[in-house]
Amino acid sequence: MASEAENPKKNVLISGASGMIGGAICEALTLTGYRVFPLIRNKSAGPHYYLQESDYMHLDSSTPLHAIVNLAGQNISKQRWNQKVKNDIVESRTKLTRSLSEAMAQLPVQPEVFLSASAIGYYGTDQSKTFDENDHAGTDFLAKLASDWEDATKAARQSGIRTVHLRFGLVLHPNDGILKNLLLPFRLACVGPIGNGEQAMSWISLRDAVNILTKLIDQDSFEGPLNIVSNQPVSNKDFAAALAKSINRFSLPKIPSPIVRLMFGEMADAALLPSASIKSIRMQELGIELEDTELNSALKKMFS
Repeated sequence: MASEAENPKKNVLISGASGMIGGAICEALTLTGYRVFPLIRNKSAGPHYYLQESDYMHLDSSTPLHAIVNLAGQNISKQRWNQKVKNDIVESRTKLTRSLSEAMAQLPVQPEVFLSASAIGYYGTDQSKTFDENDHAGTDFLAKLASDWEDATKAARQSGIRTVHLRFGLVLHPNDGILKNLLLPFRLACVGPIGNGEQAMSWISLRDAVNILTKLIDQDSFEGPLNIVSNQPVSNKDFAAALAKSINRFSLPKIPSPIVRLMFGEMADAALLPSASIKSIRMQELGIELEDTELNSALKKMFS
């Protein structure tokens, strides 16, 4: 009789398992009966590990996998950008993804599905347009980053592994991610509008993001890009107002664009001041109903 670890239908490998989304999907899959393996980084431990310095990926073929969920990547807002930081941001995504893709393609029993993170930055910036999965990649740094990130899955795709590119919008959770960064200590207030406040923000709640990923693992045909967004983009100033209302506090005054540029440098015009109005036309293919489609009610539930 096959052991639990030898049942590939129940085994899922997660890279980036310690992050906000990774931790949440690990918990959700475990509760539904999957056996979850984190991809161990920088030490030879466990059945699946990655040594970054030598770019060596080890996937133990004696523990066959049904799915691999790739969420690893350095936080783009961790520090002010310079060329080295930008190179590290790119390499933390493309190098690991390429190694992971090539390693799974060589397995004697390949996983059935590869969910690999990307971002809505893929589309570039255009204040006048709302993008969907049919639109092409933009040309700025974040667009090229997302495009190269997706291209790094080539070996998996060419070997016939069903591959989904998860183009995440802003994932909302009250104690982590962007919301944590926008709230003052003890939730005394929240950061106000940035720049003119008119730029669109495309968001999704963490629980909806996790439900989508779980559905993609269970589904047997969906592949290609998917925008992980609520389909209800809002302006930055409306986002700040909704966040302030949800914590029953005030939002700080608007931060003028020149101050944002002074504080964040190149990152300001790449990620903070541009508009990102994104919708998904492919979500309906999954047959999934999002639980949080309106920002005010979503934030109210998160902070209640």
